[in-house]
Amino acid sequence: MARAVSTRRTVALTVVAWIIALVIFFPILYTIITSFKSETEAIQGFNLIPSGTVESYQAVQAQSNYFKFFLNSVILSLGSTVLALIIAVPSAWSMAFSPTNKTKDILMWMLSTKMMPAVAVLVPIYLLFRDFGLLDSRIGLTFMLTMINLPIVIWMLYTYFREIPGEILEAARMDGASLWGEIVYVLTPMAVPGIASTMLLNIILAWNEAFWTIRLTTTNAAPLTAFIASFSSPQGLFWAKLSAASTLAIAPILIMGWFSQKQLVRGLTFGAVK
Repeated sequence: MARAVSTRRTVALTVVAWIIALVIFFPILYTIITSFKSETEAIQGFNLIPSGTVESYQAVQAQSNYFKFFLNSVILSLGSTVLALIIAVPSAWSMAFSPTNKTKDILMWMLSTKMMPAVAVLVPIYLLFRDFGLLDSRIGLTFMLTMINLPIVIWMLYTYFREIPGEILEAARMDGASLWGEIVYVLTPMAVPGIASTMLLNIILAWNEAFWTIRLTTTNAAPLTAFIASFSSPQGLFWAKLSAASTLAIAPILIMGWFSQKQLVRGLTFGAVK
């Protein structure tokens, strides 16, 4: 029987949720507001009323080709996501439906790689990229972003696959389904919400990755994170231009997240949390 919740408690929880959401979103909101100020207004102090000028956006576009960085971000995010799913789906399948004594150890080892500071492996990774001619290349950076997010992708898919009854796959085998057919035609359609949310999350993580994209690229493969960093100069920070560049960089992913929020929430609650 569902527990009755009073109207007062519902209102209180709603207010608290909105306050938390506004606190989290406020830095983004203030960045957008600052982008519509002049440099003089931006450095004067805290002010939530912009003048409405677009001179910062004009200056940003005049200094750098936004669409080149945007295209690189799209290619890197989608490319790394597709490659990660190609590797993660069969990996998660094997761990979920054909586990061994080492499965949990492998999962924990993969998760432990996310706990290591990226700067700890910067020098060997940079030297490998240099020796193999992968510096400032889309191929190299796509591979790097795939490896960075692969543990999270495998963990999420493993959680979703564990919720699917193994008897369904056994029935498919009895009907003559091959291993590839079992994964493609039986498992994947049943896990569409989980795969979709994993894909969306991986795109967001790849889009926002700054450490490696700034250090392994210069011009040819530089994404929007490098585009933002280019507005930090030895002369100082130009807050209005930096805010305009940041707004242009986060706008596509904010729009995508807004339209896909139901799918993302549904997928994130599809696994063990549900």
